[in-house]
Amino acid sequence: MKILVVGGAGYIGSVLLPRLLERGYDVDVIDLFWFGNHLPPEVRAINKDIFELEEGDLKEYEQVIFMAGLSNDPMAEYSPAENFISNAAIPAFLGYLARKAGVKRFIYAGSCSVYGYTVNELYDENCPAISDYPYGISKLQGENSVMQMKNEDFSVIAFRQGTVSGYSPRMRLDLVVNTMFKTAVTTRVITVNNPAIWRPILSIKDAATAYIRAIEANNDISGVFNIASGNYTVGEIGDLVKSSLKRHLNIDVQLNIKHIQDYRNYKVSFEKAKKVLSFHPKFDVYAIVEDLVENMDKFKDFENPDYYNIQVFKKLKKQRGK
Repeated sequence: MKILVVGGAGYIGSVLLPRLLERGYDVDVIDLFWFGNHLPPEVRAINKDIFELEEGDLKEYEQVIFMAGLSNDPMAEYSPAENFISNAAIPAFLGYLARKAGVKRFIYAGSCSVYGYTVNELYDENCPAISDYPYGISKLQGENSVMQMKNEDFSVIAFRQGTVSGYSPRMRLDLVVNTMFKTAVTTRVITVNNPAIWRPILSIKDAATAYIRAIEANNDISGVFNIASGNYTVGEIGDLVKSSLKRHLNIDVQLNIKHIQDYRNYKVSFEKAKKVLSFHPKFDVYAIVEDLVENMDKFKDFENPDYYNIQVFKKLKKQRGK
């Protein structure tokens, strides 16, 4: 099977692509390579703007995976206009081209951020998705646009992903577990701004597995799926990172607990993904931290701006004069 991964040189794609090659897939990547290229040499890497694609460019692919766009709240709030273009308009355009080209399946990388603030309820895919922030709004718009294109010949699977964490060759240190790991190692302190709020956490290894399950699902399966490894309060995440570092590195870490209001609070059910896609996550926060410890020598320059999406984004916009 020939697969196109758009935005595949990013954080998740750099973990997913080697696993797809191991399973015998023929994979190409289209990306602007803002964060470099950490992909295996067997992958054909194409530097191209998505809006420059034409229908004929997609005819050779059976499946297209959309992983592009702005990837977090700071980037979206720094440039709301580019956020809505990248996260809402681009997936709609790409899905439209893919269906016209005869692609059989389109997989969309979305976010649990679409749920906004859910108090203490466990939300499934049928619960209201209401976000007041540019990132969450745009990700829901992108999801809605591609989902309404599905038909009997064009399967669409949209993931609402928890906060992804863990080691990737295209490393990020601006994700909650990774950030706590970095500050604990460098300062011996983990600051928790609000211990009560909930976050679904997704190990990057489990994320890669979820995409494999979607690729290999029956052709008649479409739908929206919550994807997470588990739900945790931010205070609990701090405790788990602290205890894991004590176990693996013998580091004593202090917790600095604050109580700052946060309007992003959600926990999700991923039972649908288990039942329909056979997605069974294996990695909890302890396992994520162990993964970071084992690979720490590969990203030990914790101040490298390439590890922080907003820093790279600001630099690029300055270079472009925007």
